[in-house]
Amino acid sequence: MKRLGVDVGGTFTDLILINEDEGNSYVHKVPSTPQDPSEGVIKGVYEISKIASTKLNEIDQFFHGTTVATNIVLEHNGANVGMITTDGFRDILHIARHKRPYNFSLYQDLPWQSYPLVKRRNRLTVSERITSDGDVLTPLDEVKTREQIKKLKEAKVDAIAVCFLFSFKNSTHENRVKEIIEEEYPDVFLSISNEILPQYREYERFSTVALNAFVGPKTSNYIKKLKTNLKDAGVKSNLHLMQSNGGIATSEMAAEKPINLLLSGPVAGLIGGIKAAKNSGFENVITLDIGGTSADIGVAPSGEMRMRHLLDTQIGQYNAMIPMVDIDTIGAGGGSIAYVDKGGIFRVGPQSAGADPGPACYDRGGELPTSTDANVLLGRLHPDSKLAGSMPLKPELSEWAYKKHIAEELNMDVRDAAAGALKIMTHNMVNAIEMNSVRKGYDPREFTLVATGGAGPLFACDIAEELNIPYVVIPPYPGITAAMGLLSTDITYEKVTTLWGSLSSPDTAEIKSKFKGLEDEAITTLKNDGFDLEDIVLKRVCDCRYEGQGYELRVDAPEGEIDDNWMNEVINRFHEAHEREYASQFPDQEVLAINIRVIGVGIINSEDTESNYGNMQSVFKGAKKSHEVYFWLNDELQKVKTPIYEKNSLPVDTELNGPAIIQQKDSTTVIPPYCKSTLDKFGNIVIDMKEKISLKTEKFIAASKEKEVK
Repeated sequence: MKRLGVDVGGTFTDLILINEDEGNSYVHKVPSTPQDPSEGVIKGVYEISKIASTKLNEIDQFFHGTTVATNIVLEHNGANVGMITTDGFRDILHIARHKRPYNFSLYQDLPWQSYPLVKRRNRLTVSERITSDGDVLTPLDEVKTREQIKKLKEAKVDAIAVCFLFSFKNSTHENRVKEIIEEEYPDVFLSISNEILPQYREYERFSTVALNAFVGPKTSNYIKKLKTNLKDAGVKSNLHLMQSNGGIATSEMAAEKPINLLLSGPVAGLIGGIKAAKNSGFENVITLDIGGTSADIGVAPSGEMRMRHLLDTQIGQYNAMIPMVDIDTIGAGGGSIAYVDKGGIFRVGPQSAGADPGPACYDRGGELPTSTDANVLLGRLHPDSKLAGSMPLKPELSEWAYKKHIAEELNMDVRDAAAGALKIMTHNMVNAIEMNSVRKGYDPREFTLVATGGAGPLFACDIAEELNIPYVVIPPYPGITAAMGLLSTDITYEKVTTLWGSLSSPDTAEIKSKFKGLEDEAITTLKNDGFDLEDIVLKRVCDCRYEGQGYELRVDAPEGEIDDNWMNEVINRFHEAHEREYASQFPDQEVLAINIRVIGVGIINSEDTESNYGNMQSVFKGAKKSHEVYFWLNDELQKVKTPIYEKNSLPVDTELNGPAIIQQKDSTTVIPPYCKSTLDKFGNIVIDMKEKISLKTEKFIAASKEKEVK
């Protein structure tokens, strides 16, 4: 079987093709094409197929991670959306939750008001009302509904969102409006709340459905265009896309519900990082994926992805109440721009030079100093190396940029300026990791740092040292780990409905009925994707809370018969989850299940492909060359002669003592002094940080004692 994964990033489009029959892997990177991401994808597919000597019609599986939907939200360039809603509820999207990004600022931008998903003139109402019990209080006014739809058609909206009160209890009115829209305006993109998010919480549901309509037309057109271009190129396999919940969806399902594609790429990077760590024998994982424009940080205790609370799932401060893996993103990447602000403070990011023009050393017209330029100036990126295997570097342009914009401004040496920029970048990423780990009850010293992305291995050891993380793992192809993660997951759909029932004194028949309905729906969806029943796994989840609480916790529910023992098990799991999250539990309180979920998983068989590094070379021949690299030693920036190795020339089990630099097509790994590395059979570089951390600790203790003496 031949499997292809393609991840589109802000700077590069990453590809990996695995030929499982031969046990070989092929990787490739091409510059991204932001104006039309599909152009970069098609170009990369053609080129990697030539590298792998594979015909496009021989590709059996095609998996894709994309930032198209996310970028639409962040750049506020989505569809012209219309909305049909219940009389009296026209302004829910404007009012929101009265939350303010800055509590004490009288002058602040509220994105949901400054950049509304649906303009007020396109938010139209009709007479209808469903009660909280699901009964029809006011019948739908179909005549008024047709009039309002015709108004939206005259306004030339690209998409229509339909959101009625309590439609998650009774969807009759919404379904009828959908039928009328299909009669009056058949070409418009539809986003119907009972199909997108059939659960309670009025504002969040309205926002999510409107957001789906906002990203829908452009995202679905992109998917359809890419699918057509792939077919024209000769690719016969189906196109599958990564979702924000860590599962894969078919192109048809992704085009219908594109909101599930938010954070598509970063999630794939986390999955790939977890797999790499498990291959090397590590369970607790912190992943750091540093690309050209941003750094994505994920924490996976015991190798399990954490899901965000549904009220914390936001994109650009718009609520998107969809299942989303807990990943944080900060503006810190290879293209992050270093500058001196108006107050004279040295800063790096979040502004980025991006793919075009890119860092100064790319010689594409970029004149501002970036993180990549700093690594070039400090020797961490060799002047003769070529990024992504083809892009030459010009160190003199990096030096000019730092001299003009930083060194002269702050009256400092050019290399001190470059080192300062990397220190600031490292500090920003350390803070972000602490936010995701320490502040959520996890000790980084008990974790392994998996560094991915084109720039991750450049910073990994410095960050691990700051956080006292004992081991760093660099995956076999760190620059394309997100693409690798695409090949390491299964087809996944999450079906949800609101229950709002007690587990302490349950209506067992209702709970059974609702779970059965969700399970049947999940099985039907997966069968439509071509899965046999034996390849389908169903998982149950309950969103639980104590009576009187305002928010729920997500709890995995057991399989088997839903009876008293089942209820007690869910209750006990909720108590444990509450204790873990809030350091308290209340066993005497009644437990409610607000929403219930069924996760349908279509299993895709994927075997770990061990690296063939070293198979062509049984003897370690040493470094290809050496170069002077700057490291912080004894609190001073010192120049150290450092050997440079080509990774594909290293046999398995090669041990290297720092300082050392390992180059490969998609990334460069920096191993500082006092660090030891080993190349394992999976192609992972495992770096032992304990000696370096020990020296830092001894130095700190000595300095403290000296201070006490004084």
